[in-house]
Amino acid sequence: MWRCSLWLFRLRVPSGLGVAASAVFLLASLVYGVVIGDHTEAVVGAFHDVRDAAANAAGLQITSFEISDERHVSRAEVLRTAGVTGTSSLLFFDVDAARASLKTNPWIADATLLKLYPDRLQIEIKERAAFALWQEAGRVSVVADDGTVLETYVSPQLGRLPLVVGVGAAARAREILTLLDTYPDLRDQVRASILIAERRWNLRLKNGLDIRLPENGIAQALTTLAALDKDKKLLSRDIVAVDLRLPDRVTVQLSDAAAAQRADALKKEKPAKKGGNA
Repeated sequence: MWRCSLWLFRLRVPSGLGVAASAVFLLASLVYGVVIGDHTEAVVGAFHDVRDAAANAAGLQITSFEISDERHVSRAEVLRTAGVTGTSSLLFFDVDAARASLKTNPWIADATLLKLYPDRLQIEIKERAAFALWQEAGRVSVVADDGTVLETYVSPQLGRLPLVVGVGAAARAREILTLLDTYPDLRDQVRASILIAERRWNLRLKNGLDIRLPENGIAQALTTLAALDKDKKLLSRDIVAVDLRLPDRVTVQLSDAAAAQRADALKKEKPAKKGGNA
């Protein structure tokens, strides 16, 4: 028993262990308080500010920047979205995070950021182009050719874009509008391209006429329609619909007035009944 007590007495606590333990305890308490109090973002922000201030003092503050290809997205919006502020340092600026943030703007398809030390930042953005107007559930949006909704406000300069209508029509707008571009005389008469049940298209012309296109073989149907309009002025006649869904025939629906006139004409053409022999 005496030897065991002597051995324990000879154990020595390392110098500074108490101070280190106290520091760890205080740090843990600080971290716990920050997390529980939901102050993490503020603490991280303060750390970044101190870090940037040190780098800026060394001459690495972003003092000039170049932005190329800005049309629909303003210069101020590009800088704000990229996270460039008056105190940002070039040394600690995260170009990957800035690029990802810029791409959250639907107008921006891609972005390239380049640091030019000691104080210049070059930003090159590639914007999407407004391709069509998309109407769905009564709302009209501006969309790109890949179906991305660019904005829900239609400015006057974009109001002349071709209109597509229906669920799923935005993603398939390029399909029908590219085809119509090959038939300019027909395209200029189209008011809207309407996607039916997400399967096939109808064309609503400016004169109110409906063109019912097939699910497959749209190009051939448009070729047939263009030829009939050129040779017989089909689209200028008193009709309300042209059905091209069957590959071997074209069905035309007359207007009510035209249908009544045709019925009267057919009655007049019927021969009179012959009387019986006297």
